[in-house]
Amino acid sequence: MPYEINEIKEIRKKLGLTQSQLSKKAGVSQSLIAKIEAGSLDPTYSNAKKIFAALDDLSKTKELKASDVMNKRIVDVSPDEDIKSVIKKTKKFEISQLPVIENKNVVGLMSETIIVAKMASEKDPKKVLDMKVADVMQEAPLIITPSTVVSVIQSLLKIYPVIIVSDKGKIEGIITKSDVLRKII
Repeated sequence: MPYEINEIKEIRKKLGLTQSQLSKKAGVSQSLIAKIEAGSLDPTYSNAKKIFAALDDLSKTKELKASDVMNKRIVDVSPDEDIKSVIKKTKKFEISQLPVIENKNVVGLMSETIIVAKMASEKDPKKVLDMKVADVMQEAPLIITPSTVVSVIQSLLKIYPVIIVSDKGKIEGIITKSDVLRKII
């Protein structure tokens, strides 16, 4: 079970629910919820299971989704653009990461970090400016659906610098750590 009996009241309150609302969703009486929360009754396994399932369902419906936090304005680059063009776009739009898109498909990722690393590895860093995106880009970022919940997105952003939101093959938005922070705060 995902919860402990003594957490029911705290979770219910975090979700902004009354005992009556939780009892209706769980299919148990309001008085049962009150007695459990007061610690005067240990519920049967089947009642506890119903309450936990209801809490789980309610917390999922209240949680923000990718469609709530994504940035719909996608600034992208193509594989045949030069690095100078990428730098101009990062400055103009004040962003640090751009998906590389070819034929409406995400094929890679460009970022200021990638460019700086490439420049550091070259004898003549200025030579990088004339290189093509295809020669420098990293692998494509992770793609998720608009219904992916923020708790999953937060975990993914620990690993990936940017996430693309796509619905039925159509790119809908992009999510970075700052997008999540902006929406939560």
